[in-house]
Amino acid sequence: MQTRNTVQRQIVLQTVLHMHDHPTADNVYAAVAAEQPSISKATVYRNLNQLASQGEIRRVPVPNGADRFDFNTSEHYHVRCEKCGAVFDVHMPHINNLIEQVEDASGVEVQRYDILFEGICRDCRTESA
Repeated sequence: MQTRNTVQRQIVLQTVLHMHDHPTADNVYAAVAAEQPSISKATVYRNLNQLASQGEIRRVPVPNGADRFDFNTSEHYHVRCEKCGAVFDVHMPHINNLIEQVEDASGVEVQRYDILFEGICRDCRTESA
């Protein structure tokens, strides 16, 4: 049974690594199930959670929406389009000493953080014009 879970986890991991659009768990399941019809949704969800907790992929929490998953585990920021729901990486330098500033201002020892900006993407703005 352990080998099967390892094989399934690798299938889920490889699927996320090839999806560069910040997929939801349902998106990952659909892609995996297209290649492996016998895999269950629960197995995909469980493996996504394990991969994220192990740091092999990144979970991007989305308020009022489905969490997304990212193959890029480096520190970076995300933006979500409020119109189409797409999630994108923000390509900008990482803000130095952000954690220290938050800790100094709040007195809280920060364990982890996610920054998600929200707005309207270029494609949706173009459609509206």
